[in-house]
Amino acid sequence: MKKTLLIVSLAFVSCLAFAGSRITGADKERAAALVGQMTLDEKIEFIAGKTGGFSTYGIPRLGIPALWMADGPQGVRNIGRTFIQSTFYPCGMSVAASWNREAMRQMGAGIGCAAKAHGVSIMLGPGVNIYRSALCGRNFEYFGEDPYLTGELALSYIEGMQDEGVMATIKHFALNNQEYARHKVSSQADERTMNEIYFPAFRKAVEVGGVGAVMASYNPVNGQHASQSPTLIRGNLRAWGYEGLVMSDWHSTYSTLDFLISGVDLEMPEGTVAKADFIKQLLENGVVTEAVLDEKCINILSTFSAFGFLDRPVEADASAEDPALSQRRAYEIALEGPVLLKNEDNILPLKGGKKNLIAVVGPNANEMVCGGGSGWVNPEDGKAVTLYDGLRKLGKNWNVELLGAPQPEVLKKAAAVIVSVGFNSQTEKEGHDRSYKLERSQLTLLERVTAYTDKVVVVVNSGGEFDLEPWKDKVKAIILDWYPGQEGGNALAAILSGKSSPSGRLPFTFWGSLDANPVQKWYDPTPNPYAGTRRAASWDMSQFATYGEGVFVGYRGVEHFGVKPLYPFGYGLTYSSFDYSDASVTPSGDGIDVSFTVRNTGKVAAKEVAQVYVSPVKPSVLRPDRELKGFDKKQIAPGASERFTIHLGPDAFSYYDVQSHGWKVDAGDYKILIGTSSQDIRLDASVSYGR
Repeated sequence: MKKTLLIVSLAFVSCLAFAGSRITGADKERAAALVGQMTLDEKIEFIAGKTGGFSTYGIPRLGIPALWMADGPQGVRNIGRTFIQSTFYPCGMSVAASWNREAMRQMGAGIGCAAKAHGVSIMLGPGVNIYRSALCGRNFEYFGEDPYLTGELALSYIEGMQDEGVMATIKHFALNNQEYARHKVSSQADERTMNEIYFPAFRKAVEVGGVGAVMASYNPVNGQHASQSPTLIRGNLRAWGYEGLVMSDWHSTYSTLDFLISGVDLEMPEGTVAKADFIKQLLENGVVTEAVLDEKCINILSTFSAFGFLDRPVEADASAEDPALSQRRAYEIALEGPVLLKNEDNILPLKGGKKNLIAVVGPNANEMVCGGGSGWVNPEDGKAVTLYDGLRKLGKNWNVELLGAPQPEVLKKAAAVIVSVGFNSQTEKEGHDRSYKLERSQLTLLERVTAYTDKVVVVVNSGGEFDLEPWKDKVKAIILDWYPGQEGGNALAAILSGKSSPSGRLPFTFWGSLDANPVQKWYDPTPNPYAGTRRAASWDMSQFATYGEGVFVGYRGVEHFGVKPLYPFGYGLTYSSFDYSDASVTPSGDGIDVSFTVRNTGKVAAKEVAQVYVSPVKPSVLRPDRELKGFDKKQIAPGASERFTIHLGPDAFSYYDVQSHGWKVDAGDYKILIGTSSQDIRLDASVSYGR
């Protein structure tokens, strides 16, 4: 069904609705007054982390408290260098797969409550680095390949957390898209690619979300380390109107002078380059003035003032977190993320009954798996629910047996065999890229199981794509369960049993092989020709990662490179089916409203994720064939219909213009594509925009 709408004489406005930070003029005046009372030594102490590597420096005589920070994006991981127990929420990629803004907001709020309970004022999350390749060891912390989806979900996370009075830290700025040699591999990208793909989530967090802090990344960007780059910090981040706290990632500073002039305010976890003797020598020689210290201190204190940290106690308050609410949040969020990739012969949902044996086997079946590094959280005793735990808790009507190894006689008689495999904190983690293939022992397990039965449901824990080619055609169902947190076992059991229909959608393109992803030809770093010579300092990059795909990362490259993915961006099955109809486009404010009806044509209630892509007909510059610009998720009862309305503003029709160094509406004709994934388009409409 096609509709046509003409929009004329619509003046260009900013791509993002400017909301600014929460810092006011009064906050800056207060900060400046405090800095005016600080000694030189206090200023130097104040711009570096202190106690336990996760605290700011307090100045009691001025009423400035020392504030605790903590990892990470999935829960409160630590107090200083001491790991603690806390509510463990699903990983970022799992919640991104929910395509549910409210789920992400609830996670931000839940972590915020836990932070207050433990006396933490600044949380080091969310992480929003764009997914380029399945190999990045930290993909599980992030929100996928699309800047619009990532930005919308990051905004919800930040709002949820900061509404609880806890400062969020968006990270890692910028282009930290692989973990291999992350201190030395320089991300080489052009201006348009950075602004269209890798900056938008950060910019939305600053301009719309009022995020409290930004963390610079380890890697160099176009040859200069991010934490020492005035181009990145002053020329981009500060140019967006950001006046808040910018901190380095842990041990990501390499030069005292470069740190001082970069625009980064706080060196973490301690003063490695921000040492008194180094800084005083630069001051005495006139290389810098004390004003550079004042600027940093004012930025930090302005942020503290805006969040009320200078006006109220920052001690731990156990009453700030309701354990029952946290557990319920962890469950509801975990329920939204699993993606059903395959369901041949409708083997799922499983059927209960004493005669229907459900066999469970695999290394992850009775373990609470997660990614490693700052995303790891230690749940409270007795709170972690494994897959096997969740299935057992379905009740006496379910016959579930955990196998230590494949037993042919059990496999043959089982109504279904669940094989739980994937990665864990040792094989997918911060600081290292990971393998694309599952471990050999897991492949052997799958070979042995499928030799005796084809009634196999494979559950995979992973932060991204993996190699399923050796076994995908030998099994009936595949579920991507990510790292689902402490309630993951209960949530997945609800889905497997049919208590709830799966509703997750892929937040990245599942190409089907590593080489099918066009990015992969540029992912492996190339050597620096000056490495090992006098022309390259020891901390200079020894390698380059060229972003040769430009703006055509992920699904944006499907048509451009002519590659068909195995499972497209936005894909995911449910236990129901949906029909789309009655599309309309109408002028609304600064843009258009896209409306359409979705009817549940199946037999069970399920959630549908409706996606709106914008496709330029004859763009003035080379652009992707389609880009996600709107989405919504709704529960629909069987036989019922829901009307979706999604607003598209000027940003939906804009590109980054390198001539003017800003966003520009590309006036012309567009198709509005409405569907269930980037490749499954159910309706389309036509608009003429900006003329």
